[in-house]
Amino acid sequence: MAVTTGTEAPELAGHPLLGSLSDLKSDSLGTFLRARREYGDVVRITAGPPGIRSTVYGVFSAEGAQQVLAGESANFRKDNNFYQEIRESFGNGLLTSQDEHYLRQRRLVQPLFTRRRVDGYASAIATEVSTLVGEWRDSGAESVDVLQEMTRLALRSVARILFGTDVDEAVEIVESSFPELGAYVLRRGYSPLNVPRSWPTPANRRAADVHRALYEVCDRIIAGRRDSGRDPAEGDDLLTLLVAAESAEDGSFDADELREQVLVFLLAGHETTATSLGFALHLLALHPEARKRAHEEVDRVLGGREPGAADLDALPYVTRVLKEAMRLFPAAPVIGRRAVAETSVDGVTIPAGADVIVAPWVTHRHPDYWEDPERFDPDRFTPEAEAARPRYAWFPFGGGPRACIGQHFSMLESGVALAMILQRYDFEAIDREVPVGSAITLQVEGPARCVLRARTV
Repeated sequence: MAVTTGTEAPELAGHPLLGSLSDLKSDSLGTFLRARREYGDVVRITAGPPGIRSTVYGVFSAEGAQQVLAGESANFRKDNNFYQEIRESFGNGLLTSQDEHYLRQRRLVQPLFTRRRVDGYASAIATEVSTLVGEWRDSGAESVDVLQEMTRLALRSVARILFGTDVDEAVEIVESSFPELGAYVLRRGYSPLNVPRSWPTPANRRAADVHRALYEVCDRIIAGRRDSGRDPAEGDDLLTLLVAAESAEDGSFDADELREQVLVFLLAGHETTATSLGFALHLLALHPEARKRAHEEVDRVLGGREPGAADLDALPYVTRVLKEAMRLFPAAPVIGRRAVAETSVDGVTIPAGADVIVAPWVTHRHPDYWEDPERFDPDRFTPEAEAARPRYAWFPFGGGPRACIGQHFSMLESGVALAMILQRYDFEAIDREVPVGSAITLQVEGPARCVLRARTV
């Protein structure tokens, strides 16, 4: 790889002894925004006391993100401490695996995520949405926390599509386990020094219990599916297809690999959709003109009937609402890598072995690409507006060869669910601001309550 020597990256000012450790722990997303605003598109951020201090290079331009994720993706690997913590908690599935291990998994899984196959899940998604809005109606709920409710919806939807009818047990375990295990990974991922996981500290013991519960429920469901003798032609849930996935080149998944794929699909498959949907509803609840346009489009196109995959192209404003929600509140706000060799990004030298982050949270607010970036405006995503921006000004699903394999599934689920909810309800925000933070994914730290008003169409 040819290296063009650049200038040294400016360093974000921090505490003389601890650097930016306190800022990163209290508000990492705000710290990254401040770093770009005050120092530019490539910034060196240090954290921790001398001797065990860690350094990360923040890359915040669209062009820099494209270089890291796509143009020089082979030089920026998932070798950092944060990904290692995810591997130890959730297994080495598609999210964290690398090299031949990753390529083998991707080849086996790719046929399960073709557009035609994913589009076939629209009716299962619609069933879960109908169940949810039916519960709202039957309970007489006057308000709901839309982010909490969309998390529940997305988790039940992905569990049904992944497991078929084996939903309830998995949903209960995941609801209780994922937040706690995610917080544990975050603490260890950002800490410059960790005790071994094998040490019987209270945090380690609790994480081990949660980890074991997740593995046990996945193993029970997988074993039951393997022993059932079910013909893959008789079902299209992802677990049946994963059990049957095989190629002459790659063989098939063993039990450990199946569990790892299931956990990754559960984690990534519900978090992205829940964040997009929940914030889309909250933002519409704050903006009555946009909400009116979305209602009018849904009523005109669907006329009260249930949407299918083929309807989403006829709902461009609904799609633009979702994309704008994903711009402002990307489910993966920060993406980490480690540089193999020295290179230059935006004219700044990134040394070999350096930890690097690209941050949709920051790039999606970069004033070079987004006028008045904190303003909610779905029309930023008209075809003309999208064509005028750099490709990586918006990258909520990552990019390059490691782009999220499930992005079409996420957009399908979000589009069908948002259209169906808008058919039945109008919303008005109670909570104007929703505090968020960053862990493995974007973490909601406060309620997003909205008044519900049933619609008659």
